[in-house]
Amino acid sequence: MTTLQPFSAALSDDLYLLTHLHASELSRETLEQLKANHFPQGLGLCLDSDHGKTALEVMQQVITRLPVPIPDAHLDHLAADFADIYLNYRLRASPCESVWLDPDGLAMQQPMFQIRDWYRRHHLVAEDWRRFSDDHLVLQLQFIAHLLQQAQAPQELEDLATFLDEHLLRWLGDFSRRVAQRCASDLYAALAMLTHSYLEELRDLLATLLGQPRPTPEEIEARMNQHTPPLSQQIEGPYLPGTAPSW
Repeated sequence: MTTLQPFSAALSDDLYLLTHLHASELSRETLEQLKANHFPQGLGLCLDSDHGKTALEVMQQVITRLPVPIPDAHLDHLAADFADIYLNYRLRASPCESVWLDPDGLAMQQPMFQIRDWYRRHHLVAEDWRRFSDDHLVLQLQFIAHLLQQAQAPQELEDLATFLDEHLLRWLGDFSRRVAQRCASDLYAALAMLTHSYLEELRDLLATLLGQPRPTPEEIEARMNQHTPPLSQQIEGPYLPGTAPSW
């Protein structure tokens, strides 16, 4: 086992947990586990920035204040907020990248196909793009966790750094700020803040491990403007189990 593997495993566990919290309505069992485990204590990545420390503190306060037992009314409130954020887009804060980066604010545009090509290069495919399009926050978090799990040496983290630069970190800050400002629950505001802070500090850590400074936003935009359209410009047919790894 290389020294990178325990590090990668701890961070991938963090990301899979964040994925779970963004992917579906929060159950009573999940909330009770978060409270029992004093979440966000125990994360594999220690957040050191001012923004990160604030996100940790706010989330810890939210989890500590959870009522015990958790009443149905509290679950209903969180379920309604989840729907407003992730399902009906009432907050105008789409969890899909294309809406943020497409010039016309449209879903399932060029950024989605670019991300699909990333998945394909790593022998992955979205199991049900009708539920989560390739550029959805949930699938991008899962992909990042997968890249961490696969990395055996620091240089193998270069793809992860590039993916964060070219995709998730170009829009996650705007998404997180809008959710935090407009959502109805402290928990989802805290989750948005924590997710953004975590990935920013993960990217800073990758820069240190790789010995490569983070590119500026201007450099990233210039790079992306040079990208040629991918060959895959059509939505593929239904996922066929067994044809490729999936989530």
